[in-house]
Amino acid sequence: MSPHPRRRTLLSAAFGAAVLTVAATPPAAADHPEESWNPPAQYAQGLDEVWRHMSDTYPDLLGFRNYGWDQLMANDGYLNYCVRWESSAPVTAQLRDEIHTVLAEQVDKWFETVRGFDGFPYQDVQVNVVGWAAADRSTLQWNDDSVDLYIGDLDGGGAPRCAPECDRFFHQDGDYSQCPGGEEAHFDQSLWLTDGFGGGAGGDWGQRMGREYFVGALGQENVHILLHEIGHTLGLDDFYDWTPTGVGGFLMKAGSATRITEFDAWMARDFWRHLKDRYGL
Repeated sequence: MSPHPRRRTLLSAAFGAAVLTVAATPPAAADHPEESWNPPAQYAQGLDEVWRHMSDTYPDLLGFRNYGWDQLMANDGYLNYCVRWESSAPVTAQLRDEIHTVLAEQVDKWFETVRGFDGFPYQDVQVNVVGWAAADRSTLQWNDDSVDLYIGDLDGGGAPRCAPECDRFFHQDGDYSQCPGGEEAHFDQSLWLTDGFGGGAGGDWGQRMGREYFVGALGQENVHILLHEIGHTLGLDDFYDWTPTGVGGFLMKAGSATRITEFDAWMARDFWRHLKDRYGL
């Protein structure tokens, strides 16, 4: 299990709207990464506080080996996803492809923060959606074979799921011999879209949020709940009850920013620099 495998961020519609309207001076956007650890002076103390807080809170912080970073490195530069469509709303091929595109764009926003930084080895991170799960085949309104389909396989809570045999969460040893499509068909994370789900949840297993919210946000540059939950997949913490010194709003402090800020970017770089030795870098 992850030291923090299932975080949930609760954002009411009213509060989210307020964030968008009152932020007259938005937090600084993420800058281009430097080659080594050299955060701006105003963030140095806060970043140190964040790392010490996580180390104290999660005793196995550096022993856990299924962060999004680990998944990316195990695959040598790509991540595979499966979409769990917990809804009876129909999905056309066009909507499917748009979901795939937006997911890849949002994932890339996080890896852009470490591109060129401290031995991070990839200029491009490929995101592949290899499967979809739904309760009923008629919900998925396409006939091509571009993705594997998992129909009517429900978890203990009644939600459609992709094949556990292909799920890295259950096969962190990399053994996908029982997955019908083998390693190529495995998925590292799930994008779990649920009717009426408030806020979001994220961890090494993927990200979950409301189906209505996500589909409604497809035209936005920053799908901020998804971005926040991807941050958890990369190991970043929540900040419900404290704020690091020298920083105001930032994405991982739910409700205070709607994009990856410079402080978020430096937290991601900090996590990478603490993990990279395990990859021989």
